[in-house]
Amino acid sequence: MLSESERALARAVLIHGPISRSELTSRLGLSPPSLTRLAKPFLDRGLLIELDDRTDGSVGRPVRPLDVRPGLAHFAGVKITGESLHVVATDVRAGLLAYEEHRLERRDPEGVAAEIARAVRGLGVDRLAGVGVSLGGAVRDGRVEFAPFLDWTDVPFAALVEAELGVPASIENDLVALAEAERWFGMGRGIPGFVVITIGAGIGYALVVNGQAVHSREAGVGLGGHIPLGTTGPVCHAGHRGCAEAMLTSGSIASQVSAALQRPVDYDEVLRLAALGDPAAATVVDEAAAALGRLVAMAVNLTLQPAAVLAGEGIALFSLAEERVRAAIAADRDPRAEPVQLFVDESGFSAWARGAATIAIQDAVDRIDLDQEVQDLVPASAATRGALA
Repeated sequence: MLSESERALARAVLIHGPISRSELTSRLGLSPPSLTRLAKPFLDRGLLIELDDRTDGSVGRPVRPLDVRPGLAHFAGVKITGESLHVVATDVRAGLLAYEEHRLERRDPEGVAAEIARAVRGLGVDRLAGVGVSLGGAVRDGRVEFAPFLDWTDVPFAALVEAELGVPASIENDLVALAEAERWFGMGRGIPGFVVITIGAGIGYALVVNGQAVHSREAGVGLGGHIPLGTTGPVCHAGHRGCAEAMLTSGSIASQVSAALQRPVDYDEVLRLAALGDPAAATVVDEAAAALGRLVAMAVNLTLQPAAVLAGEGIALFSLAEERVRAAIAADRDPRAEPVQLFVDESGFSAWARGAATIAIQDAVDRIDLDQEVQDLVPASAATRGALA
């Protein structure tokens, strides 16, 4: 396995590459000779490569940046909801290669693992080095401690998926996985601390502090959903008036407008009606946007992390009512504080699945063993089969 210094080098090149040796020495606190010694086994085993000479703009001399070898490996990521599987194939930097959605036919662990295997094989991915799975609930050491929407308790789900696919499987809470994806490859890359807030069927919250995502079983409990945001808002299923779940979930927003219009409408239609100026839809959307701004302000104020990434399948609300969201943030933020850096990931369900793939990528890096002369991220069993089809 990698030493801490070797792991730091591998991660730095993966996250920031192509990257010059001078920038690597600065990031890692190494001398140039130490970096050369550290990088040599990665280069010898074909995990990293040196690119052709490029001019360093700061000093005007040619440099040979380090990067990950092209085509080193592919990964699959799967986000499980109560009704469906959202499946992606990615490269080693979680770049999206394919995305599919599959209806979930079974809900028992063995059945879901089998459906995941079929979906991943259907992507036709070659050089598959691992699969990541994310879901709502508490996860630890490859086991699902509980997943309420699937009615699972203490399920060794990573082992079930590995048995089906024959490649390493990683499993994580969906919010933590999303935070890791934003930290390594997304909008939070290079930012030492930020909050992640998701809106859609539920309300999600995750946190990155000092460059590290907070891993906690509390992420799977849904604590962010019942933060009070207003005293006159609707009531959630648990009887809380004006909480985040009541104000911001797509189902609650659609229900409010349906009641006002006396006909059923879904979330997407609510946003369309609000954009067209329908009074009922516009009022509900305005109140939801203000609630989102208050939630963002509360999160950054209490965590002392002046940046936020907004995501989730319902985040189109922000695009429609951005001015209202930003005004609500400003109203609850001391003017002497740093302005909030606000980033919006509009990729929907594929963002969740890319988060799952990122967990698999992280675990693959941790499995590298430089004591082996021939090194490959792809397990021999997968490499000999070629494409998983």
